[in-house]
Amino acid sequence: MVYVTRKAAFSAAHRLFNPTFTDEKNERVFDKCNNFYGHGHNYVLEVTVRGLPDPETGYVIDLKRLKDILDECIIDKVDHKHLNFDVDFLLGIIPTVENLCVAFWQQLEGRLPSGELHRIRLFESEHNLADYHGEPVELVRWPAIAERQFEGALA
Repeated sequence: MVYVTRKAAFSAAHRLFNPTFTDEKNERVFDKCNNFYGHGHNYVLEVTVRGLPDPETGYVIDLKRLKDILDECIIDKVDHKHLNFDVDFLLGIIPTVENLCVAFWQQLEGRLPSGELHRIRLFESEHNLADYHGEPVELVRWPAIAERQFEGALA
């Protein structure tokens, strides 16, 4: 088995906020990441595909094709966006680095022309990252997250 990885980068804002928590609990649990209007990160995404090299090309997957798939399915949708509001497949999800890995996996699953998705690694910063290998994880969607998140912002 051979493992190949493609890196991509994007910048995005998010706010970590649970609409069932009080404002005080959100502040206590999420601290600076609960900044009322959000805050930004320069994310680095690594997608690893595993498989046997094609005898004719030597590729597990054509990395140019993988780049195009990443751009279409993830990067073009999240780059310079607010992850809580601007990204349809993230609506209602608390956009932690852990949840983003799972959501990104779901975006890519079944879209690779060759090889098998092996790992999503997402760096939120140079110190914080998460890895996901496709194990069953249910992403909790909070329908009220958008309504409550900026409640009173324009008051």
